[in-house]
Amino acid sequence: MTALHGWTSRVAVSGMVLATCLLAGVAPVRAQIAPPFAQLFQDTENAPRQVELQAETDRAAGLARQARARPNPTVSLMTENVAGERPYDGFGRSENTFQINQPIELGGKRSARIAAGEAGLEAAQAKTRDGRLAFAYDLARAYAAAEIADRRIDLAQDEVEEAEADLNAARALVQAGKEARLRSLQAETEANAMRAMLDTAKADRVSAYARLSALSGQPTVFTGLAAPLLPSLEGKAGYGPIDPQHSAPFLVATADREAAMHRVAMAKRQSVPDLTVSVGLRRLEIDNANALIAGISLPFPLFDRNRGNIDAAQAELRGAEARKAGALLETEAEISASLALNEAADARAAAADRTLRTAQESYRLARIAYEAGKSPLIELLAARHGLGAARGVVLDAAAARFDARARLARLSGRTITGEEIR
Repeated sequence: MTALHGWTSRVAVSGMVLATCLLAGVAPVRAQIAPPFAQLFQDTENAPRQVELQAETDRAAGLARQARARPNPTVSLMTENVAGERPYDGFGRSENTFQINQPIELGGKRSARIAAGEAGLEAAQAKTRDGRLAFAYDLARAYAAAEIADRRIDLAQDEVEEAEADLNAARALVQAGKEARLRSLQAETEANAMRAMLDTAKADRVSAYARLSALSGQPTVFTGLAAPLLPSLEGKAGYGPIDPQHSAPFLVATADREAAMHRVAMAKRQSVPDLTVSVGLRRLEIDNANALIAGISLPFPLFDRNRGNIDAAQAELRGAEARKAGALLETEAEISASLALNEAADARAAAADRTLRTAQESYRLARIAYEAGKSPLIELLAARHGLGAARGVVLDAAAARFDARARLARLSGRTITGEEIR
């Protein structure tokens, strides 16, 4: 009842201040309110982490396009039999050659390179999706942390008001000669401790909102939330069976393995020498005639057969296969643990609510008994400590339930509010 009265008083005072500002013609400071979480996540496309993820996908897309490019021809112009001794001291006996050399890739190099580029793009897209899920998870936790910080301030304010009410009651009994002055000093110490807790809660709130603003890419720090997120998660979550082979971490490992396999094929194809075809026109000044020239060249693979790159690519493939197997095991374990934690979080929240109701009733009875002089101050302080602890337990249970829901949402490829991330 005291907490409700204090909350009503705070609302009334805030309303009076706002009305006074309006009547005085003074515009109140406009707060930077964070939109509901679903809207906030949509608005973070230009957040640094989101931009970085998209840049990695664009990079892979550029490499995939480049993999389709064919080798460029080489154009050369050469002059022979000039600036020498007679009869080659002039240009009368010069031979001028214009030549085009075109490399021709053999052994399926280009097709292997294209396949590796496309596989790399698919791997980058899978990593980007996993990164977006991780970002949505972190953003949701930051949003919830800001909401929890607001709640902790409310709880601390209630604690301060109740401590001050207990202090006033103790002082009244001291003045009436029914309590020793030591009791009022004890109550005053408790009130000071509650005020310090309120200051700490306010500092924590500043930190929580600063992190939420930084994560969402906002240059201005948020000062409040448009809609709470925790109450929407109070009901039972309907998470069905989650297929680990469709989870983002496993899909990333699978795409990495496919890309590594294509890089092995590309490394093997690189060991095949390329053919270079040459076609040109030669001008023979002494005969005043032109002649065509043609030729082919083929490297002889005597020293370099690309064995080092092949061995490196095969080792990378083995590592990717091991990561894929490990990702499946870890994802299965994560799903099982998250489902169990989700059930435990619901049970914990229900138990916390029951504990809070009991603590509220205990404090109410202890307050009545103390004001009637039927119980000592220490029992009232103990009951209020129990009530404060119960309120904290309820908030901690809500935070644990949120974290369990957020982990399941990430594993199922969705945000905490149910939007699917592709």
